[in-house]
Amino acid sequence: MSWSDSHADVHPDSVLQNRAGSAMQRLGVSFAETGAGDAALPVRTPITGGLLTSLPETSRDEALVAVGEAHGAFRNWRTVPAPRRADVVRRLAELLRLHKAELAELVTLEVGKISTEAHGEVQEMIDICEYAVGLSRQLYGRTMASERPGHRLSETWHPLGVVGVISAFNFPVAVWAWNTAVALVCGNTVVWKPSEAAPLTAACCAELLRRACIDVGADHHVHKIVQGGRDLGELLTDDPRVALLSATGSVAMGRAVGPRVAARFGRCLLELGGNNAAIVTASANLDLAVRGVVFSAAGTAGQRCTTMRRLIAHHSVVDELVERIANSYRNLRVGNPFNAGVLVGPLIDERGYAAMRSALDRAAGDGGTLVCGGERVDVYGEESFYVRPALVRMPAQTPLVREETFAPILWVLGYTDLDEAVELNNAVPQGLSSSIFTTDQREAERFLAADGSDCGIANVNIGTSGAEIGGAFGGEKETGGGRESGSDSWKAYMRRATNTVNYSDDLPLAQGVEFG
Repeated sequence: MSWSDSHADVHPDSVLQNRAGSAMQRLGVSFAETGAGDAALPVRTPITGGLLTSLPETSRDEALVAVGEAHGAFRNWRTVPAPRRADVVRRLAELLRLHKAELAELVTLEVGKISTEAHGEVQEMIDICEYAVGLSRQLYGRTMASERPGHRLSETWHPLGVVGVISAFNFPVAVWAWNTAVALVCGNTVVWKPSEAAPLTAACCAELLRRACIDVGADHHVHKIVQGGRDLGELLTDDPRVALLSATGSVAMGRAVGPRVAARFGRCLLELGGNNAAIVTASANLDLAVRGVVFSAAGTAGQRCTTMRRLIAHHSVVDELVERIANSYRNLRVGNPFNAGVLVGPLIDERGYAAMRSALDRAAGDGGTLVCGGERVDVYGEESFYVRPALVRMPAQTPLVREETFAPILWVLGYTDLDEAVELNNAVPQGLSSSIFTTDQREAERFLAADGSDCGIANVNIGTSGAEIGGAFGGEKETGGGRESGSDSWKAYMRRATNTVNYSDDLPLAQGVEFG
């Protein structure tokens, strides 16, 4: 029995409100614990477009106090040994495991992800916590050979201070966890401004972290949350007490944030737009390619920064590939993300739908051919926005194709030789993710070489989305250049100090300089 069948006599908004309340109850979170006062911030669900509840909006003065408390807590937190700081993150992981189902349910309610993707997002939070706990014993510096006898030359890494985190709706909690888990073990404190589209999930995550701090005897002011709109993001951008601002969002947001942070000599970690492509060569395993393309292009209703938006296929396989993808698209079930078998949930709001319709209209004017999809699906009326993923063949990579449309549209381009395909991959302003499907090792190596893909992520025989936390995540060009999550991304959250120790009785100068 589907969700809608089992609640046939009840208004869907009432069902969803009850689900939200039940999830919070099982989490043991009340509005009092989230700092509730006067209800001001509406919490809506894209499933129906209806109101779930309301949360208090943080005032500017309250946000300044939150930054001040985090700044004050940093003075002691930076001196706590990193493995002890990791106790907080370890306890957070335990609480996330305990409440995985409830948090995943809230993610689905607030941003419309299908259940398996919502559970995957919470699992990603757990994974990065585990990574950060191990990292707490591996914040390595190095020792270098000194040119001066009786001297030791080394480097050490120290925390920065307050890390501001601005997260987007499409990964409402995973990106916060990427930043927060690593920032905390590195000795920083965090102030989080979550997306206005997912304040309830954010409030619950912040409460779990507060409990984790209390459970291990840490100062809970090491993490603060501020809920509201753009003005709070601007406050974090301009406050000199925020040493690092990690911001995920649009290129336009990055263009506004970057110069303002730079003007006060702060640090930025930007994760911005993606216009990701897959190259499918003549040698590719098409069964593998179709599966990889369909998930990357249609998953999360096309609302991932790593969503595949361009398909660059060799002329010898493009017709067959398009036909097979179109058949898969026609069989994708669009609807309530809680229902079994649904693979495509709603767009976040009307603006997303309007952007999709505008792009498809422009494509027709550019000579594009709509193969399938693009139409709106009526699931719960005019206040929710469900669409069928669109597949469009384009005669060339037009200005439209070079833009990012945050919706499930896949532009199909043909190519003749691999150099042409790599050039098409790179000939966009964004540089986040890319992939190639091939069984020819030379083609794979060419794609991964210095003159191959210019993206921060380059995959072989998998799609553009679905990154693991062990590798650094981020991109080049208009994607912002930031790196989060694994590898040595932790260095973005720390400052480096070069140390010279003279353990001799002499004072030789570097470069043989004589003075005196």
